[in-house]
Amino acid sequence: MQNPFIYLRALRHVEHTVFAVNDGQKFYYDAQFGRKMAYSSGQQVKRSILEDLTGRLDVPFAPTTFSWYLDYDKSKGKSKATPKEGIAYISCDPSFVDQLIGGYMLAESDTFAVKRRSPLSISAMRPLHPLLGGVESEKENMTFDRSNNATSEVKVFWREGSNKQEEVSDEDLTDWLTSNKRNLGKRKFIQEQTRASGLFVYDIAIDLRTLFTVSTNKLEPELFPEMEQKLLDKGWVHGKNVFGNCLICPKDEREKIIPALAYALLNWRITSNQARTFSLMETLAVAISDNANQVAYAIRASLVDETESSRLKAEPQIDETSSANLFITPVCSGYVRGTVGSADALDKAAEQLAKQMLAFNYGN
Repeated sequence: MQNPFIYLRALRHVEHTVFAVNDGQKFYYDAQFGRKMAYSSGQQVKRSILEDLTGRLDVPFAPTTFSWYLDYDKSKGKSKATPKEGIAYISCDPSFVDQLIGGYMLAESDTFAVKRRSPLSISAMRPLHPLLGGVESEKENMTFDRSNNATSEVKVFWREGSNKQEEVSDEDLTDWLTSNKRNLGKRKFIQEQTRASGLFVYDIAIDLRTLFTVSTNKLEPELFPEMEQKLLDKGWVHGKNVFGNCLICPKDEREKIIPALAYALLNWRITSNQARTFSLMETLAVAISDNANQVAYAIRASLVDETESSRLKAEPQIDETSSANLFITPVCSGYVRGTVGSADALDKAAEQLAKQMLAFNYGN
């Protein structure tokens, strides 16, 4: 029986860049080595994968509605209203590939909450070892830009105290923006951020059981009733998996998505929309297995005594004795001693991923 999980580990070289979204540069402290560790969150990695996936398929992200409130006091009038950002409403529609693969949750609804857990479990991209990656000390300012999705929109409502009122008309909104010299867009400014450099690794587990199936369980709903009918009209079919009754994505759609997804999992980039300074973040090596331990064995670091300084240092290791499928690129030899790579390594890795995803029996 085929293992329903695929495990992937990839090693990348990160050079003088910024992992920054809404909260700016993220970092944590390694307790053993006492070092400040930069990382790109699993959420940011997933977003970057989905951007590459939708771009490769030439399809849009599911639309999002960004809401704003203009809080005002009757005694001062609406012209002196204060803007407050509200909730972003997503469509919860798995016919959009970013919702199918990325998952979703909408807790505020007139009916009930729906949520779909992503079939991809994605780790943060963090240093392969505390001694092989770090945070630079220089700080700078940057922006977080969400304006690249043309299908999204911004809605603004009047609000007095906690009482939400009618949506602000285009005429009133134009007057308010002009008189207050403000904008209510999708871009935020972030100050005093740092950069990261070193050898970084990320891990992904793919749950093939839920990759192309959406549960129809009414006790923990993943779909609104009208969405279930919409999917059936698009060719989705009723089925059953280990979790119960579900709808299954049509085979022709799966066969379009899988090659693009395999490529995106390996070739995603944090683009200028999310990072101040672009870095290629070139991939050095990829390990693929149905055993999580084997991908950890394949790409790891080892501590080495540095006799002259009496200090420890770490060396990256690519271990070809592991049972994982290893794919090594030519640039790896510049960072890991003894490695020999090939220019088509990532293409072969994508073919391996696609082969395993295509072979799974999603209908049973």
